[in-house]
Amino acid sequence: MKKEEIRSNREIRAFEVFVLDETGTQLGVMKTRDALRIAEERGLDLVEVSPSAKPPVCKILDYGKYRYEMEKKSREAKKNQTVTKLKEVRMQVKVDVGDLNTKARFIKEFLDEKNKVKVSVRFRGREMQHPEIGKEVLSKVLVRLDEIEALYTVERQPIMEGRMMSMLLSPQKSQGKKPQKEQQTKEKTTEDGATEA
Repeated sequence: MKKEEIRSNREIRAFEVFVLDETGTQLGVMKTRDALRIAEERGLDLVEVSPSAKPPVCKILDYGKYRYEMEKKSREAKKNQTVTKLKEVRMQVKVDVGDLNTKARFIKEFLDEKNKVKVSVRFRGREMQHPEIGKEVLSKVLVRLDEIEALYTVERQPIMEGRMMSMLLSPQKSQGKKPQKEQQTKEKTTEDGATEA
């Protein structure tokens, strides 16, 4: 995908433009060549900041500094952006306790890393006749996650998808993450036996 190009100076195609100067003062609608002449007299560039407006809005400014500020804003936006990945943990209908504990530990790690987790149970052959067994396995996973104090919310309840039954877990939001511990006031005893909170 091509980045949107910012047109400046002689690249501006419009015949008339609405011009703002470097301080933000409106100079009004004028011909592009007149706006270019004003910008050149001030030793600055004419940059199209809103090409979709009628007429296009142009600003007289230092183009290099403007591009640097735009790139800086985009880097800051990327830095603050969180990427959530979808991890999948698969198991059989006949899963042993040790395997279940291991899978629950992996799910907890994925949730702690702020990833969504799709927990799937695969059915083979005649196991398809008993989907309730798959629901039992998934409920055992949830019980085990509660035991190891994993912080999650069930985003999608268990549903059949072909030969798989799956549910979707997402990490719990930070607001309700940990229960608030009751604050105990420390009392200091002074020399005369009085207490301070």
